[in-house]
Amino acid sequence: MLTLKTSDLSPAQLQNYLQYAIAPRPICFASTIDKGGNINLSPFSFFNMFSTNPPLVIFSPARRVRDNTTKHSLENVLAVKECVINIVNYAMVQQCSLASTEYAKGVNEFEKSGFTMLASKLVKPPRVAEAPVQMECIVKEVIHLGEHPGAGNLVLAEIKLIHIKEEILDETGKIDQAKIDLVARLGGDWYCRVTAENLFKVAKPLTTLGIGVDALPQGVRNSFVLTGNDLGMLGNIEHLPDPEEIEEIRNDAEVKEVLDATIGDANNRQRELHELAKQFLQQGKVAEALKVVLLES
Repeated sequence: MLTLKTSDLSPAQLQNYLQYAIAPRPICFASTIDKGGNINLSPFSFFNMFSTNPPLVIFSPARRVRDNTTKHSLENVLAVKECVINIVNYAMVQQCSLASTEYAKGVNEFEKSGFTMLASKLVKPPRVAEAPVQMECIVKEVIHLGEHPGAGNLVLAEIKLIHIKEEILDETGKIDQAKIDLVARLGGDWYCRVTAENLFKVAKPLTTLGIGVDALPQGVRNSFVLTGNDLGMLGNIEHLPDPEEIEEIRNDAEVKEVLDATIGDANNRQRELHELAKQFLQQGKVAEALKVVLLES
């Protein structure tokens, strides 16, 4: 394993490693304004939500690595403590990237990138009409992390109004994760797209207490078939099945087929049962999978 001491790396080298490793990162497309009324629009991937009550997001216009200068967005939020956080989806990503061009102060990136300015209802900076979600914010605080190249400046923005395009909502009025078609930043020139084909769910242990991987038999934990993800799913079950429940799984047609085919062959039987359990996990049949792996353990 490559081990690097951060103090031995230049800011450019360190930034490269971190941006490739800490990814994907959501994109904050921030519109800001200075006291003279000049509008700026710029994307930031040093961004995320950090609080629901109060509703707070943070983005960081870092000092430029190459020459230690600061961004117009930072200068603007220090002068006029308002911004709009526009969420970027796939239909916007190329124009969004264009808006990151370092145009001279006073140049309106809305015009350069071809986006439509939409008047905000509460704050001075305009919204990006094309964005699926637009959040009008008041800047509560700006925390400077340093004066050297690459140093971040944390802009703490409290969300006051949220505008959501109706076409990305589901039948219950909530945002449909597949419809919003989000994109995120990776390292270098790389982005990723969140499509329906690559979405998956992981059950959260919010109301139940999972038994944990350590509660599984050693033969299951050391399986040559089951992955860490598989074991995590099994360990999220609230309790181990009782012996009667485990025995009942023998009546399952697929389980019976494995058992009949591996009579007298204990090693292959365990492997085949674990393969079957893996198939059950892929189908979302977690309880059944747990019974299968416990059958011959």
